[in-house]
Amino acid sequence: MSDVGLRHHRNEDAFAIDVVTLPDGQPAVVAVVCDGVSSSTRPDEASAAAAETARDFLRGALPHGVSGPQAMHDALLSAGNAVAALAHGTEPEPGRNSPACTIVSAVTVGPTLTVGWIGDSRAYWVPEEPGAAAARLTEDDSWAAQMVAAGLLTEAEAMADHRAHAITAWLGADAQEIDPHTASFKPDRPGVVVVCTDGLWNYAETGQQMARLVSEHARQAPLAAARQLVRHAIDSGGHDNVTVAVIPFPPAAPR
Repeated sequence: MSDVGLRHHRNEDAFAIDVVTLPDGQPAVVAVVCDGVSSSTRPDEASAAAAETARDFLRGALPHGVSGPQAMHDALLSAGNAVAALAHGTEPEPGRNSPACTIVSAVTVGPTLTVGWIGDSRAYWVPEEPGAAAARLTEDDSWAAQMVAAGLLTEAEAMADHRAHAITAWLGADAQEIDPHTASFKPDRPGVVVVCTDGLWNYAETGQQMARLVSEHARQAPLAAARQLVRHAIDSGGHDNVTVAVIPFPPAAPR
């Protein structure tokens, strides 16, 4: 689900999802969520190009036996090339940078969940079992995250600073060399993965906060759960575009 929110005139987020069949016949679910950098030229086009390119790469690689982490790494690089290509032959708008966006993606491959990201869009793990520990699976590429990692500020102090959301990595022609983050997990119980832009996580930063918002029936009704999360963001102020994908784990074979 994606919504423009209450304070923006256009939606600069984008998402792409798919289900593919692995060589052993198991299903793999792919979800990509991107957030356009508002200070860039045509951020909505950057998000759309990144989401579709990463999804298409994963859709092509996974059925041919490429591992989740390798496919994810290469998909993010491919998405970066697609966004950078948008700058070719055109000048940035006055006062703006080249087209740019952040990206986060999750893919289930058999018993393994792999996430990949560049920027500050996030993925969360929320177990189906009530009371089981939820977790944030990604670490932001942002000023706030750098301050916390360096031990200079607590997370609360860093997030309260006006520089908190300044990103330190992104996709775009003016980005430094892209170094995708990837991480893999083998959850020991059923649950869902929430993949989202900061339009949602600004209102639920920690894993436990996110878990409290996720419907207990999210694994059986992921679309309804995504709608509920978007509604929470809107009801909480909707200050930004908000995009959410909810992925059941383990994945069910398509009917």
